[in-house]
Amino acid sequence: MIRGCGVARPKPWEVDDELWAVLGPLLPEVERRLRHPGRKRHPDRLVFQGVLFALHTGIAWEHLPQELGFGSGMTCWRRLAEWTGAGVWPRFHEVLLAELRGANALGFSRAAVDGSHIRALKGKPRPDEAPSTGAEPAASTI
Repeated sequence: MIRGCGVARPKPWEVDDELWAVLGPLLPEVERRLRHPGRKRHPDRLVFQGVLFALHTGIAWEHLPQELGFGSGMTCWRRLAEWTGAGVWPRFHEVLLAELRGANALGFSRAAVDGSHIRALKGKPRPDEAPSTGAEPAASTI
């Protein structure tokens, strides 16, 4: 049998009801002004999917297709900035890790360490970084 045939995989930017039930409440509530309410906000779930779509595909925000229903690229970009400023992403990360740990679904067999966060020493140590031996260097004779 051909692998993957007949099984529709969800797109990476599609958020199902179960996931949204976990993530949706973590988004900040925005009260609508009473006096001059302006246009109604696009639903957070759709905008969230638009952000995921743009980040997954690498498409420019201004080229986000309106036909997908995620709102405009500028709406998604602004909401991304709003949520970033509100600290939403670290909360998402914590909650999702807790859910995965609780379901015993975290596997570290393919874990990797990012070398940009670890000091990589190259070549010989510089004189000012040479390990101390306790002895004073010999005086040079000229």
